[in-house]
Amino acid sequence: MATEIKAPVFPESVADGTIATWHKQPGEAVSRDEVICDIETDKVVLEVVAPADGTIVAIIKNEGDTVLSAEVIAQFEEGAVSGAAATEAVQGEAKVEQAAANTQAGAAPVVERAQQVQDQAPAVRKALTETGIAAADVAGTGRGGRITKEDVANHQTKPAAAAAPLSVAVGERIEKRVPMTRLRKRVAERLLAATQETAMLTTFNEVNMKPIMEMRAQYKDAFEKRHGARLGFMSFFVKAATEALKRYPAVNASIDGDDIVYHGYYDIGVAVSSDRGLVVPVLRDTDRMNYAEVENGIRDYAYKARDGKLGIEDMTGGTFTITNGGTFGSLLSTPILNTPQTAILGMHKIQERPMAVNGQVEILPMMYLALSYDHRLIDGKEAVGFLVTIKELLEEPAKLILDL
Repeated sequence: MATEIKAPVFPESVADGTIATWHKQPGEAVSRDEVICDIETDKVVLEVVAPADGTIVAIIKNEGDTVLSAEVIAQFEEGAVSGAAATEAVQGEAKVEQAAANTQAGAAPVVERAQQVQDQAPAVRKALTETGIAAADVAGTGRGGRITKEDVANHQTKPAAAAAPLSVAVGERIEKRVPMTRLRKRVAERLLAATQETAMLTTFNEVNMKPIMEMRAQYKDAFEKRHGARLGFMSFFVKAATEALKRYPAVNASIDGDDIVYHGYYDIGVAVSSDRGLVVPVLRDTDRMNYAEVENGIRDYAYKARDGKLGIEDMTGGTFTITNGGTFGSLLSTPILNTPQTAILGMHKIQERPMAVNGQVEILPMMYLALSYDHRLIDGKEAVGFLVTIKELLEEPAKLILDL
């Protein structure tokens, strides 16, 4: 007897989702807890797993369709392969046999292409049929090597092999149109709203990273051996920002209509780049975390972002955000607010520069810092004071560790 497979129950902040990828098709056998479908929402990608060993009987919501919370998306049959699926398997074997027979007659490529197209997800089948591209020619980047719509689109823009000259007229310019994912569209909307609905300013400073780099070089091996975590720079910045937020409560506040909400806790978001767009998982109660807990938390979020495993609970809330453009080589930038937060700290590339120290020129590893803030709530004096506090704590890490 067929049972219903439903979309997950979405949180109140998520209205609906979009079917991103079907990893299994009708007639395919699946194992219990095997991922059969990805649903993309405005914030995260949710995985739908098989409730038991069995077979997908029918897909109700195809790739690209919008689904509501707990809406039925497929029919599933537990246990042995269904009669319909068995029939399809027999038909599939017959097609393979026919293809082998047609090979002798020179007709195999046509049959094989038809079978390869039939084996793909509905949206992919459509793209392959419309473009005339053989499935075997497309390198799949989906789970288990499955082909996605993007793979088909990317294949269209690849130059032909050396033996087959590219048949493009001289001077012709190629364009590729790819729809935005829901997550990227949502991020774009939030960033645009931040620039239009806040009085955003940015103040800059620079920090001498030599003291932290020396401390890190001295203790990183012992730290990793003791805590099982790599000692990076981010934990120093998180702890310095937490201390600075204690001293400047307005930077840790948010605006709600005509009210100012001062938060008595410190939840710091760390911007992480993923294949699907920018995400900001949140470290909770950073004032209670030690350096190892911060490093482990950031590492776990990075793995989750890479694998598409971040949950909505990982990214909700947050009172302040840190973003590190230096990871990609950025020397200076003006980060955009992560509303409704009222400030964001931008880290950048560490670069050696000649600096005047006690009347002498020294070559020091320097980093530019940028603090973007909402001037409706934070005055320039507070913003500058906040950034100077971070600079001082980083340049004298003993003060940070000793709570001075």
